[in-house]
Amino acid sequence: MSEARPLSLPRPRAILFDWDNTLVDTWPCIGKATNITLEAMGFAPWSEAEIRARVAGSLRDTFPKIYGDRWEEAREIYYKAFGDVHLEMLTCLAGAEDLLNTVTDAGLYLGVVSNKTGRYLRAEADHLGWTRFFGKLVGAQDAGRDKPDPEPVHLALSTGKIPAGADVWFVGDAQIDVTCGRAAGCTTIMLGSPPATLVTEPAHAYVKDCAALTALVRAHLA
Repeated sequence: MSEARPLSLPRPRAILFDWDNTLVDTWPCIGKATNITLEAMGFAPWSEAEIRARVAGSLRDTFPKIYGDRWEEAREIYYKAFGDVHLEMLTCLAGAEDLLNTVTDAGLYLGVVSNKTGRYLRAEADHLGWTRFFGKLVGAQDAGRDKPDPEPVHLALSTGKIPAGADVWFVGDAQIDVTCGRAAGCTTIMLGSPPATLVTEPAHAYVKDCAALTALVRAHLA
């Protein structure tokens, strides 16, 4: 599938981003903390492919399914493992800062809707010097429900007093982002290749990376 034609999407008023693996590369850190937790809880470690497939949801939504009644114990192990290394292992994706500068200079409202625990999300944004770009950074447990529920979308837009709608682009790297964005009535854009199999909720557009998204934004603001 080719990238969306410039006139196929509404002109954006605001852009909401997922965080992990949309703007920053956190798979190495997530993988390390996940496998430390699994092994501490008596499970076999997961492959990289398994981790990518299983950790899109928030911790409070996924851990009870994995660890059952011991999920709170697993949560504390994970928090300790992740907190020890997440800032030193954090790297921004190629073209991400240029993307954020471009949309900020254009006067668009920016926010983040992530399933990373809120305090870690905001610590990472501060570490990169990126907090200045965003009206609001919403992580897991900041709203009453986590992504894919649309509640975090409305919270992320609240600082700008912007209603969710087609002129809000929701950008992410996973199907959960598309589901969340569509539930809120936003235009959804997925970074990466279209899924190999048919999905019931396809994104409105697919772009290969941050540089391609920057070009798409510029085309819509021209």
